[in-house]
Amino acid sequence: MADKQIQRYIDKFIRYLEIEREASPHTVTNYKRDLKEFQAFLGDREVEKIDYLLIRQFLAHLRERKLSRASIARCLSALRSFFRFLTKEGLFKHNPLAGMSTPKKEKKLPVFMQEKEVAKLVEAPGDDAVGLRDKAILETLYSTGMRVSELVGMDTDACDFIGGVIKVYGKGKKERLAPIGEKAIKAIRNYVDATTKMRQDKKKVLFLNNRKGRLTDRSVRRIVDRYIHKTSLQEKISPHTLRHSFATHLLNRGADLRVVQELLGHANLSTTQIYTHVTTDRLKDVYQKAHPRA
Repeated sequence: MADKQIQRYIDKFIRYLEIEREASPHTVTNYKRDLKEFQAFLGDREVEKIDYLLIRQFLAHLRERKLSRASIARCLSALRSFFRFLTKEGLFKHNPLAGMSTPKKEKKLPVFMQEKEVAKLVEAPGDDAVGLRDKAILETLYSTGMRVSELVGMDTDACDFIGGVIKVYGKGKKERLAPIGEKAIKAIRNYVDATTKMRQDKKKVLFLNNRKGRLTDRSVRRIVDRYIHKTSLQEKISPHTLRHSFATHLLNRGADLRVVQELLGHANLSTTQIYTHVTTDRLKDVYQKAHPRA
């Protein structure tokens, strides 16, 4: 009974996210997963018995499972939104998370590639239809710094090749225009031209899978893994590494931090500032030129 009740609450909350909040599919998926985790932890406990202490026990359970601070913080954020919604709807008298602080995240320096490594990776795909698609994907990720979720959601009409920009729908369905380089434009054009016949009923979707459907985030991860293995590059590279490399290379070449913030689609400058910690080559160069006793 308790399990059915919490499931009804979760279903109501997810509908609220999708319809009223118009949350992105990525956000909805993450919230579903985190709330399922909490539901499994509850077991047969009565929903009315959920309190501050039980939430603390759940967080301890997550720590015992060796989840990262970032994962625990994300799960706690999902619970905050969930119980805020239940309280607002009158389904809960008191929010059990009221006053609970969020654990500090570890400050991990982002992994990035050297410019030569990026060049090696994006040149790895072949000249067949799949190779042209994969090259276009790699070039676009590095040229724009967009997230994988933004890339797989792209349609053909999002590309303004004459203006050299791409319309990107980011987190919270926020829209921005991202500049795109000539090499990425050429790669996309080559791919679209080579797949004109197969996209008759899928004209809008830019990057197609083998079944002529839209690629998923996981599919892009497998594509990147394939070329990492082919080029014998470091194994810690992921699609997000190309985003890190995009930001780092711009800053190393003197780009303004606030401009990079806009290009990445970050809401806060503090999110972008982590990239300043990895641009040591740029810092040393400026130091050597500017300090009188360097």
